[in-house]
Amino acid sequence: MNKRPLIALLAIVSLTFAAGVMAAEGSADAGKQKSTACAACHGPDGNSANGQFPNLAGQHASYIYGQLKAFKSGDRKNAIMNGQAANLSDQDMKDLAAYFSSQTMKIGAANKDLVKKGENIYRGGDASKGLPACIGCHGPAGWGNAPAKFPRIGGQKPTYVVTQLQNYASGDRTTDPNGMMRDIASKLSDDEMKAVASYVSGLYTTAFQSKSESK
Repeated sequence: MNKRPLIALLAIVSLTFAAGVMAAEGSADAGKQKSTACAACHGPDGNSANGQFPNLAGQHASYIYGQLKAFKSGDRKNAIMNGQAANLSDQDMKDLAAYFSSQTMKIGAANKDLVKKGENIYRGGDASKGLPACIGCHGPAGWGNAPAKFPRIGGQKPTYVVTQLQNYASGDRTTDPNGMMRDIASKLSDDEMKAVASYVSGLYTTAFQSKSESK
């Protein structure tokens, strides 16, 4: 049997598949050109100057893309973002996600008066309330888990984190897998939300920060 035609066919299929995967990925260069409208709230490099708006720099591209889709569909409610995402194409969202994920997040600093309480919740949870440790999903440095759709929260704006925890607790935000964050947030007091949000804002490791800065 002549195997050359089969080999050639497999090669064509492989190249076609590879081209399809590449076409499906976002372009950071294209995303930068499309990010002008985002800069007003999130900063030109994805580092927001306003605590109400999240840092996008260094966030998982897959997470940014997923949230933009949720804003576009209306599954996630926000008056500003629903309008901004309405006219974005699928490729626009992938390009923006690629751009912001390639940037370096500027790490904040935790309030020293809240560090202990925040660390206890983040690393140990609270068994008496059935509250799991945040570290289980978001990792020791807060870098999350992209395949599992757990976002990076290390270095995030504390005011924004508190707002999202409140939105989960109230049920206003429903984009969490299997209602996981809604259940967790509902078990946190306002003071606990502020403490863990402050803690994660300054959370990172030298190794991860160096990796991010080398991009």
